Amino acid sequence: MPSFDIVSEIDMHEVTNAVDQAKRELGNRWDFKNVEADIEQDDKGITLSAEQDFQLEQLQDILRMTFAKRNIDSRSLTENGDSKAGKLVKQHFTLRQGIETDMAKKIVKMIKDAKLKVQASIQGDKVRVTGKKRDDLQTAIALLRESELELPLQYNNFRD
Repeated sequence: MPSFDIVSEIDMHEVTNAVDQAKRELGNRWDFKNVEADIEQDDKGITLSAEQDFQLEQLQDILRMTFAKRNIDSRSLTENGDSKAGKLVKQHFTLRQGIETDMAKKIVKMIKDAKLKVQASIQGDKVRVTGKKRDDLQTAIALLRESELELPLQYNNFRD
């Protein structure tokens, strides 16, 4: 029986490259000369720090642009809020990987409501879709691509 998996994954190597590229661009920007501003990556996510709120917004734009250049979906960044530390304003983003249970349930319900001849099941942090015909699976992929979910999805492990 043909099947495929719906996952939400990020290539961490590309994220590291995007952060490095954003740091280089930050060093070249004339409006950030003599300004304490930085982009840091750790295991939990990415932290932006700047002296002013508008500079923080510019750092976000730089980061999102470099993500777009590296074909990383910026919807995978989840904002954790601002914090002030001395004279710096910091903002932390976590990188979302995997599909949470409530989002997986929403995806399964969306497929079932479309009355397609496929079965969707939640398996950990991914959703497996099986069906008798390959065309039905491709219809399910098209349905999910058209839907406006706030999570970037990839479709892999396609088997006949």
